[in-house]
This record gives sequence, C-alpha cells and structure tokens, in this order.
Amino acid sequence: MSDKVRLDAEILPPMPVVLAGAVVEGRVNFMAAAWVTRVGHKPPMIGVSINHRQHTGKGIRENGAFSLCLPGPDLVELTDYCGLVSGRNVDKSALFDVFYGDTPHAPMIRQCPLCLEMTLVQAVELPHHTFFIGEIKAGWADGEILTGGRPDVEKYKPLLLTMPDNRYWTLGDHVADAWSAGKKRKKGEAQ
Repeated sequence: MSDKVRLDAEILPPMPVVLAGAVVEGRVNFMAAAWVTRVGHKPPMIGVSINHRQHTGKGIRENGAFSLCLPGPDLVELTDYCGLVSGRNVDKSALFDVFYGDTPHAPMIRQCPLCLEMTLVQAVELPHHTFFIGEIKAGWADGEILTGGRPDVEKYKPLLLTMPDNRYWTLGDHVADAWSAGKKRKKGEAQ
C-alpha cells in the first residue's frame, strides 16, 4: 500500500453535471451546475449550490421552482457554454427545446435524457453561494434510457465534472450492487 499524500483543500470528488433551469424576469434561463447532491428521500429532495453572481438563482427565489436537467455527452458543448455565459446577456433558452411538466416556472430541456422538476423547499445562504434545496415533483425521461421503468445510467451516460482539473467525464464500468456487495461480509460477522 502506498503512502498517502496531503492534497489541497480544493480537491473535490467527481460531481454530476446538470443544467439548472429557472424563469428569471419572465424569461427561461439555464446554467451549468455541478455542485449537486441528494438531501432527502421522503419527500425526495436534491440540493444545488449556485454562486450568488448567477442569474438563475434570482429566478429560483422569484418563483420557488426550478429544474435539474441531466445532459449526456452529446450536449457537452452546449452545457459548457451555459456555464460560460450569463442569462443576463444571452437568451440560453433558444439553445434548447423547452418543455414543462406540472410545475410552473420549472423549464426543462427536451434534449436532456433525464429532467427533474422541482419546487424550492429552502435556500441556505453561504458566503459565496446559495444552496437551493428542492423537492422533486416529477422526473421526465426519454423512453430509450429506461430499463425496467427506471433510468439506466449506462444508457443516458450522465456527465461528471472533476475539479480542480476542470474536466468532463462519463461513468465507467459497473463494479457491484449497493446494499448487496457487503452482505457476505456482514453475514460472516453476524456468526
């Protein structure tokens, strides 16, 4: 086993990339975001951290709703572009075929294989970001990415971001099943 090397605090684990959507001042806007995590399951909730400078946060606050759309590798150029330009200056909704589910002010992107419509539960103010916690009201998926009625990551190939090297990736191979791989060891300890 090799020795551990101390790293800078800026090292982060790989993060899922989403296009966060909101209606801001009456116009649909999307921004690239990667600081995303699940925060609850009953009700299902996800949090996304958005810098105070970002235009999208204003729309989430205004309307209490937003979307998280998961692009595949075929949308990497448009996804990155949405992270480079501000909705204050560019109409990013024109880049996509926008649709809505049941939640007003939660615009979604038809080209993304998986989209979540959300209502705002809480906004946690941090020094440079706001952590928006949303309840998932519905998910929308392309039929071809489903296996057994559920999204299959091997089919929609979600984008991941690594920092500080700032690179996009997709998932690798399936290694094991969660809540299963350790059962053999657990069973052995119970004896």
